[in-house]
Amino acid sequence: MKREEIFQEVKNMFGLVPSFLQQMPEETLALEWPMMKRQAMAEGPIPPKYRVLMGLAVASSMKCTYCIFHQKEFAKALGASEEEIEQSLEYAKYIAGWSAYISGLQPDVEQFKDEVRQVARQLRQPVGARR
Repeated sequence: MKREEIFQEVKNMFGLVPSFLQQMPEETLALEWPMMKRQAMAEGPIPPKYRVLMGLAVASSMKCTYCIFHQKEFAKALGASEEEIEQSLEYAKYIAGWSAYISGLQPDVEQFKDEVRQVARQLRQPVGARR
């Protein structure tokens, strides 16, 4: 796809062509736009709202100001409530905290994996059937 065609698609979808897309070389734009369109807006096994909430959690962990703002605004635009946004951020904090803690403890990796698999098997059981 040529730059002008991509810009028309972007404008049709977003109402404008963001300056960061305008700054991309045509070859990069031709590679990135289809992926951006698919990842950000296309229907799939995970609905766009939930993908964006995951993106917000990842962006907050990376501490990328641009990404956080983008993902939060898209989440709101796709119908995410303040509670959903808060929970995605809280979950990012939870995972980052446990990652730091467990990495510092350095338990045996294979034992850890075995124990997680045991817990996952238990979680697959109906609540009443759990020990």
